[in-house]
Amino acid sequence: MYGRQAPLRRHVGEARGAPRVRGRRDRPRPSGHGARVKASLRLNRLGRKRSAQPKVVALGGGMGLSASLAGLRRITGDLTAVVTVADDGGSSGRLRDELGVLPPGDLRKALAALCGDDDWGQTWARVIQHRFQSKGDLHEHAVGNLLIVALWEQLGDHVQALDLVGKLLGAHGRVLPMSAVPLELQALVKGHDPERPDDVDTVRGQATVALTPGEVQSVHVVPHDPPAVPEAVAAVLDADWVVLGPGSWFSSVIPHLLVPDLLDALIETKARRVLSLNLAPQPGETDGFSPQRHLEVLARHAPKLALDVVLADDAAVPDRESLTDAAKRLGATVELAPVARHDGTPRHDPELLATAYDRIFRMHGRIGPWR
Repeated sequence: MYGRQAPLRRHVGEARGAPRVRGRRDRPRPSGHGARVKASLRLNRLGRKRSAQPKVVALGGGMGLSASLAGLRRITGDLTAVVTVADDGGSSGRLRDELGVLPPGDLRKALAALCGDDDWGQTWARVIQHRFQSKGDLHEHAVGNLLIVALWEQLGDHVQALDLVGKLLGAHGRVLPMSAVPLELQALVKGHDPERPDDVDTVRGQATVALTPGEVQSVHVVPHDPPAVPEAVAAVLDADWVVLGPGSWFSSVIPHLLVPDLLDALIETKARRVLSLNLAPQPGETDGFSPQRHLEVLARHAPKLALDVVLADDAAVPDRESLTDAAKRLGATVELAPVARHDGTPRHDPELLATAYDRIFRMHGRIGPWR
């Protein structure tokens, strides 16, 4: 069904006795926020027919999320992408600076990944990904970025505009921003200045954090208590499965855990949670990181978040026992599967990811109305 593939290997380790930590933070919510989330969730349930497919929410950004979405759309028609909005480089950064809008780039990439494999879908995927080449102000602007921002200005509603773009493209799923305001990513980095290797500095901006030569210690976002998009919170609470990663760990994956209402939803949801690990450390951002260290960093940023499954490529895990132990501390088992492209690059193959996700969804129990 998915082209070249290999059977998913049996999971490594068990964590049946691991505690599942849940709870809410005692902090004030913006006025009317809870009502909006509940209303959105209620409409979701009323408007959805019982389905033989799982309801899946995928969180992340950039090419990692795109690969995950391209795989997931092959196995479910009930798919929502929740996308980071901290990008400040390239076309997105220029539009953000000039117009004060959310950076559209990662949202555009998610929409392109959800386009179908037919002529319509692939044509539109190429169109929205097309970048102008000129000596003027349009140089390197992506068509999709301009289209999304134009609809934001026309409609005055982030979600409605993205839904309309998705309808135009024939997207196999929905794309939502994780927050309603553009975020600035800030990181504490040891050795950002090579001449001061032992000093820890605050590095600002996603593009700078992603390329730092130093060692990222932790990240946070500004504003520190950003509002989540209610539809994104509702989607997480109503999901059967939540997929986090793969992607740039500090700049695409962890930022979702820094939006308080979204983190609360990830902790409280009855959905099962899959964390998809990267195939290799990212130069600059996670140089020297082992697979288990990725889990430890995530746990430091969201200590109450439990997981069910950690998906990793078997060829990218040199120490399976250490990864199993790290996953157990988060309440999860490890699933090893071949999910890398065969061209030698550290990129995920969407068809192999589809096979792996499908097996995980079937092996680890079905919950919700899609049984």
